[in-house]
Amino acid sequence: MGYQYKRRKMTAEINVVPYIDVMLVLLIIFMVTAPFITQGVDVQLPTSSDAKTAADIADKSGESSFIIVEVSADGRYRISIDGGDKIPVTAQEMALQVKAALSLKPKSNVMVGGDVNTPYQGIIDALNILTQAGVESVGLMTEPAA
Repeated sequence: MGYQYKRRKMTAEINVVPYIDVMLVLLIIFMVTAPFITQGVDVQLPTSSDAKTAADIADKSGESSFIIVEVSADGRYRISIDGGDKIPVTAQEMALQVKAALSLKPKSNVMVGGDVNTPYQGIIDALNILTQAGVESVGLMTEPAA
């Protein structure tokens, strides 16, 4: 009597358990890191009925230096540093001037204002340029309520 060997059929099934484990680990990693991913700058949105004046902001921060960026309805920029004249600038010139002003006075307050008819995209573009220039905090300018 000899040994009899049973031949087992080869199965071509994929074991999906390790793939599910990897996917769950990736899901957990994305869920943990998602709150830390932020875009843009911290924007302080004053309401028109409770808006603070420039003097109040200067007293609070201890710095009276202001950089004001205005966005016109057609998307053009004007910049004023420390109450100077409003100079028309391109996006690149605005970034360079803001970087230079912040290198001289790092605690300068940066304000962005727009015409009533300025598209929201124009304000966002200005905020993106200011972010790239190293601005950490931006105030939005409004008119006081009548």
